Amino acid sequence: MPSHRATTTRERPRAERPAKHGVLHTDLSRRRFLGYVVAGTTLVAAAELGREAIFDATPSASALAVPSAPQTPEVYDLLDVLRDSARPTANLIRIKVNRDNTVSFALPRSDNGQGIITSTQMIIAEEMGLDPDQVLVTLADARPELVFNQLTGGSSTTFTTFTPIRVAAALAQGRLLDAAAAEMRQDKDVLTSRQGLITGPNGASLPFGELTTKAAAPVTQAVEVALKDQEKFTIIGKPRTKSDALAMVTGKKKFTTDLQIPGALPTVLCRAPDLNGYPRAVANLDQVRTMPGITDVVKVGGGVAVRGNTFGQCIAAVDALQVTWANGTVHGKDDDAVLKELRAAELPLAAPKLPGSLEGEFVFYFRSNSSLETNCAIADVRGNRATIWGPSKSPIAAQAEIAKKLGIPQNAVTFHVQEGGGSFGRKLFFDAAEEAALVSQAMGKPVKLMWTRADDSRQGRTHPMATCRIRANVTADAVTSFEIRHTSVATEVNPGLSEAISAAANKAPLGNLTVSESIFETTQVTPYNFGASTRFLNEVDMGFNTSSMRNIYSPDVATARELMVDQIAAKLGKDPYEFRSEFAKQARWKAVLDRVAQEAGWGKSMADGTAQGIGMHVEYKGAAACVVELDCRPETVNRKIRQARTGPRVTKVTYVVDVGLVINPRGLEAQMMGGINDALAMTLTSSLHLDDGHFVEASWDNYFYTRQWNTPPEMNIVIMDSTAPEPGGAGEFGIAATCGAIACAYARATGKVPTYFPLDHKDPLPFEPYPTVPPIPPSPTDGLQTTF
Repeated sequence: MPSHRATTTRERPRAERPAKHGVLHTDLSRRRFLGYVVAGTTLVAAAELGREAIFDATPSASALAVPSAPQTPEVYDLLDVLRDSARPTANLIRIKVNRDNTVSFALPRSDNGQGIITSTQMIIAEEMGLDPDQVLVTLADARPELVFNQLTGGSSTTFTTFTPIRVAAALAQGRLLDAAAAEMRQDKDVLTSRQGLITGPNGASLPFGELTTKAAAPVTQAVEVALKDQEKFTIIGKPRTKSDALAMVTGKKKFTTDLQIPGALPTVLCRAPDLNGYPRAVANLDQVRTMPGITDVVKVGGGVAVRGNTFGQCIAAVDALQVTWANGTVHGKDDDAVLKELRAAELPLAAPKLPGSLEGEFVFYFRSNSSLETNCAIADVRGNRATIWGPSKSPIAAQAEIAKKLGIPQNAVTFHVQEGGGSFGRKLFFDAAEEAALVSQAMGKPVKLMWTRADDSRQGRTHPMATCRIRANVTADAVTSFEIRHTSVATEVNPGLSEAISAAANKAPLGNLTVSESIFETTQVTPYNFGASTRFLNEVDMGFNTSSMRNIYSPDVATARELMVDQIAAKLGKDPYEFRSEFAKQARWKAVLDRVAQEAGWGKSMADGTAQGIGMHVEYKGAAACVVELDCRPETVNRKIRQARTGPRVTKVTYVVDVGLVINPRGLEAQMMGGINDALAMTLTSSLHLDDGHFVEASWDNYFYTRQWNTPPEMNIVIMDSTAPEPGGAGEFGIAATCGAIACAYARATGKVPTYFPLDHKDPLPFEPYPTVPPIPPSPTDGLQTTF
């Protein structure tokens, strides 16, 4: 196997350089915020969220560029939408000080590996002078009273919780210092607090756990508080390994299917060969019920549920079932049929096609939204009450929908949010939890339901197929108009903002399209001065199970956009990097382009069949630029790898990102690495093939996500320093710019502009497809025998 090297670069610390790109207009550290001391016997503090600062938008001047008007995300983007929706209940985010010198916080978000538990520990520890290990962060159960404030999506967690968590922590710290000052008969200003020990000038000290009762309030009080000055940060901005890293690599970390809930036995569903088919009849229910270890077999919803002592026994029973199936929602359709419907729904381009026009049309095929952890949930439905365990990024909506399906009140459903093994948008949807609840109700017993890998691939959720059309009118030295028309199979964004009201509205006629249009409008930016610049979305509901997968629209739109930018540069006789730098709309965006070109050695000599490619993307209050080096030589593309995709290989990635204030550089680096590998998959190798109403791929062994052999041997991730007093979004920021850079590198290396993605979608399948009816495809057993 190749040796991989990843390096991360940070700019000089803030105090060592003048403020420049990334400055915000308001310093949060110097403002005063309103918080609450909550009535109780021990100290509990909460926050009220006020309007934060606005990221710097200094224009980047070019004498030749035709200025483009500000686009919606430059003024108000999806992160603003999500934070503003959370404001009314920000005061319900509370920190509790414990008597054992720890602090507890139930985070109303979902951690599926992105590291927000660790970053939250760091934020609280910073404000309270603690070691992060003294901060106990768990995931909150579904809390309907939070309304919009329990949604995990859009890379918004840190952006939406950063200030309220700091306010609550600072308020708790202030109360503890007040109690210590009274106890020690010292002025509060002369006390210091470090690692939970409050010390006076005479050396006398008190652990804060002894002060929590004295610091508590008999009635809830509103209190103003100032936040810690960022120049004094000792934890935020310093690399920290995830708090659960050791448990993960030693197998001690518990996921949903590891939980031992009394009476909850393994359960698997037998599913239809067609997407969304359902059972009409089962010929041998009684016979299967007598198989070894099997306790229950019932027909429910879209399948036949089997409960047994082990998952292996359940799978054997599923394989034995004789089911007559109804056709699914896309019966008889294939890729070409879906593409034809998309073409018919494409919106017209407005600007006339002039002699200097350049046009591009691109197709993006279905991609799987399966995560490493297969879809799973535990349910115990007894009478008029239900308890659910599972990973969920929208637990309030899940709780409401499950209650509705069970016919019981929402407050009769308890939803325990578990840490998940990956999501990428998948766990915004709660298919497994809903199924588990219905199966448990039908059987009258607790169940531990798990989807098989084939279920995930064939019946799970996907990134929808889409087309993207672009027209640019180009003069001798500038771009006068740039139009994007994106047409997609409907992207399901239900459950809205993760609560019952918007989830229900989303299901109304045209409701999903309305939400999709809003997300598209508040996330998509053409970051160049290209004159009259427009971007429009149209979606078509064709009966597929789709999701808000991994950066949603941005990877496809960025790929199409950056390919067209390269073609415009060529028409104007300009270098791709220099053209982007000259026409970038904002100085902050230009800065990441200039830095990535410098770090990557842009323009260096490359062998025939290899090339550099560059891409830029703006989202999440930040900017990113990527340069890849791609090898398309025949000996690379045609190498023999058993039962696997071959093709071009990215040999080096240079990635520069500015996300504002960085909480945990190590975590940010990991997020960028994950996004880069997603981009490799989306652009080069991983797609689902639709054939006669079902997807062909049935497991990870024939769905070609990025593997060891095509992971770049070298990554250089550069984190731009920033004077911003708050963080932007980071979770999905490694993807779109990388997708664009890979596509541009391919066009430069081969001389052919690609028109569909991933690049190998139309190649012959290197595997024999599994049957669409049982037996359930086995897990691969020879992965280590693959020839590299």
